[in-house]
Amino acid sequence: MTNKITFYKLLEYIKPFKGTFLLGMIFLFLSSIASLLFPWLVGQLVDQTNQNTSNINQIAVMLFALFTAQAFFSYFRIVLFVNVTSKALEKLRSDSFKKLITLPISFYSERRIGELCSRIASDIELLKNTFTSDLAQFLRQIILIFGGIGLLAITSIQLTLFMLCTLPIVVIMAIIFGRKLRKYSKDVQDIVAESNTIVEESLQAIHTIKTLTSEFFQISRYNSKVKKVATMSIRVGKLKALFASFIILGIFGSIVAVIWFGTSLIQNNNMSIGELFAFVLYSVFIAASIGGIAELYASLQKAIGATEKLLNIQNEKSEKIINIQHKEIKGGIEFKKINFSYPSRKRNKIINNMSLKIKNGDQVGIVGTSGCGKTTITKLLLRLHDVCDGEILIDNQNISNFSLFDLRRQIGIVPQDVILFAASIRENLLYANRDASEADIISAAKKANAHDFILNFEDGYNTLVGERGIELSGGQRQRIAIARAILQNPKIVIFDEATSSLDSKSEELIQESMKNLLKDRTSIIISHRFSTIQHVKNIFVISNGKIIQSGSHKELMNKEGHYKELASFQF
Repeated sequence: MTNKITFYKLLEYIKPFKGTFLLGMIFLFLSSIASLLFPWLVGQLVDQTNQNTSNINQIAVMLFALFTAQAFFSYFRIVLFVNVTSKALEKLRSDSFKKLITLPISFYSERRIGELCSRIASDIELLKNTFTSDLAQFLRQIILIFGGIGLLAITSIQLTLFMLCTLPIVVIMAIIFGRKLRKYSKDVQDIVAESNTIVEESLQAIHTIKTLTSEFFQISRYNSKVKKVATMSIRVGKLKALFASFIILGIFGSIVAVIWFGTSLIQNNNMSIGELFAFVLYSVFIAASIGGIAELYASLQKAIGATEKLLNIQNEKSEKIINIQHKEIKGGIEFKKINFSYPSRKRNKIINNMSLKIKNGDQVGIVGTSGCGKTTITKLLLRLHDVCDGEILIDNQNISNFSLFDLRRQIGIVPQDVILFAASIRENLLYANRDASEADIISAAKKANAHDFILNFEDGYNTLVGERGIELSGGQRQRIAIARAILQNPKIVIFDEATSSLDSKSEELIQESMKNLLKDRTSIIISHRFSTIQHVKNIFVISNGKIIQSGSHKELMNKEGHYKELASFQF
C-alpha cells in the first residue's frame, strides 16, 4: 500500500462526518484569516505614531476584537476536529477488531498475536494526535503561507520576490526530510510491535517462564528490542534536530535579509516604517508556518507510515459469518477422499486420501499417535481450514453449502486445552448460548458434574476464573467446557483429548459428564486413553493421515495391528 493510498484510506473514515469536518475547516479558515489580519493592523498602528489619538484607540479596539474572534474560532475548530477524530478512530478501531475477529485461522498461523495487539492499540493511538491537531495545523499553515505571501505582494512586490528566493530550497528539504522520517518512524513502530509481542507472550506463559527459570532470557529478549527502539528513536530525533537547525538558519537568515532590504526601501521612500513592520511580521508568520509545516508533514508521514500495516490487514479476506441460522443439521458425516496440507507447510501432507463415514447419532473414536492428523480432522469439519482435495459431507451435503454460522453453531467441541475467558463462570457458560436462562445454566452444570464444585466457591456462578481460566483446575475447566457444550445443544459433538491430562477421579467425572452430552448426538471422541473409547460403536485408527484400521474395540483387540499395539501399552 503506497503512502498516498494509505492517506486516502484514512480519509475514508472522516468521510461519514464530512459535515462536521467542513464546519471545522470553516472555523480553521476564519482563524487563519484572523491571524493574517494581525500584522496588517499592527503595521497600521505603527504608522499612527504621529497621527490622531482616536485612530490609535480605534485600531487597538480592532486588535482586541480580532483576538476575541480568533479565540472563538479556535475553540470551535478544536472541538469540531476532536469530535470528528474521536468518531473516526472509533470506527477504525471497530473495523480493525471486526476484521481481526473474522479472519480465518490460516491468517493467525502466519502472524504473532502481540504484534496484532500493538497494531490495534498503539498504531491507532498515534493517529489520534494526527487527526485531532496535526492535520488541522498542517492545513492552517498552508493557508497562512499562501495568504501571507499574497498580503506581502500587496505590501511590497519587490520585497516579496526577494524573500521568495529562499522558499523553494526550504520546501525541497522539507520533502526530503519528511520521507526519511516516514521510513524511520515506520521502522520504530515495527520494532515496538515486536517488543509488545514479547510482553504479550511472556505474560501469557508466565507460569512456564517461572518454572523453566527463563526470566532473564525473556528480559534479555525484551531489552534487545527496546534498545533498538531507543536507537531508532535517537536517529529520528537527530534527523528532526538537523532539520530544525536548517529551518532556523534559513528562515531567520531570510528575515534579517528582508529587514536589510526593507530598510533600503524606506530610505528611498518606497515604503513606510509601518509597512516594513507589517512585512517583517508577515515574514515571521510565514517562516514559522514553513518551519511548522515541515514538522507537521513529518508527523503526518509518521502516522501514515505506522498505520500502513494495520490498514493492509483490512485487505485480507474475511470469513463470511452471518448471525442467522438457516439449516438444521441432523449429524451424518462423510469424508470422501480428502487431502490436506497446512498453508505454511504445503509439502507436508497431513491428511492423505482419507475416507470415512459416520451415521447420524453414532459415537465413534479416533486414535493414533501424535501428529497423525486426528485434530486436523476436527478443524476441517469446522471449516477452520478447507480441504485441498475431496469433499466433506454433512447430511449428504458438502459443508461448503452451509453457512459458517450454521455449521459451527451446531458442532460442539470440548478441547484438550480449554480456554476460558477472564470473566465469571456464568459469563463463560453464556458464551455458548446468550439466551440461556438461569435454570438452563444450572441444568447444564449439573449434567456436566460442575454444579457442586461451583457452589463450593464463595461467589458460586459469579466466581471469576482468571486469565484463561487459571483459577480452576484442569478437571474443573473441562467440566465447564462440557457444560458450555451442553448449553450450545449441538447436533455433532467432538471430544478432542478431553481427558488426556486428568487424574483417574477427574477422568471418571468427565466420562460421566460425557454420557449426558453425547446422548442422541453424533459424537467423535479423539483420545489417547483407550478407556474413554471402549464403548463406542466404531473406532478409526489413523497413521500418517490415513485410516489403517476400523472396527469396535473388541474387534480391533482380536486381531494384530496398530490399535492392539497401542492399546497394549495402556492395558
